[in-house]
Amino acid sequence: MFDNISPRYDFLNHFLSLGVDYSWRTKVRKNVNSFGAKRILDVATGTADLAIELIKIPQASVVGVDISQGMLDFGQIKLNQKQLTNRIVLQQADSEKLPFQDAEFDAVTVSFGVRNFENLLAGLAEMQRVLKPGGPMVVLEFSKPTNPIFSRLYWFYFKNILPLLGKMLSRSTNAYTYLPQSVAAFPEGDEFASKAKSVGFSSVTFKPLTFGICTMYTCVK
Repeated sequence: MFDNISPRYDFLNHFLSLGVDYSWRTKVRKNVNSFGAKRILDVATGTADLAIELIKIPQASVVGVDISQGMLDFGQIKLNQKQLTNRIVLQQADSEKLPFQDAEFDAVTVSFGVRNFENLLAGLAEMQRVLKPGGPMVVLEFSKPTNPIFSRLYWFYFKNILPLLGKMLSRSTNAYTYLPQSVAAFPEGDEFASKAKSVGFSSVTFKPLTFGICTMYTCVK
């Protein structure tokens, strides 16, 4: 599915989020930078949008992994165009079987990827394994707004307008129907924090963004 939508993925992200996704990635970068992280692993990197944001951190280098080669191919085009191949390396890998040593990275990030893990606990455990003690795993993921009025508007857009626009623009019949279904099923907030702690993270805090459309989790090893 992600291979199929990769040619239009960046445009759809910016268009369907009304451009708010830029500010979310900025918040992740500032969060990671506050820990002094320099060697960063970006899991489910997609077309490398977050990886490109993260190298705004002085002297930072990023390894981006994704299971979709189609996404990585488009990400590599962007890196070549921006001449960033000396600071960002992309490679195909399964988030639940990361090909890295224990405690190899100062920080790990995931932007809108954890809800797609086949086994959430296995993916969280792998990211905890490759993270240095004291380092953060910063997760950006969709969540469900709690304000009653905004929540109704949000779900109407998410279930009716977004799938229609996504289908028209991506030519995928199921990608943007899958999106609201996966968000509805994702264990957010305290439930996600509990799962992160169960695999060894010592502390987990989370902050809702943009009326609760998404949440940024900071999980410290």
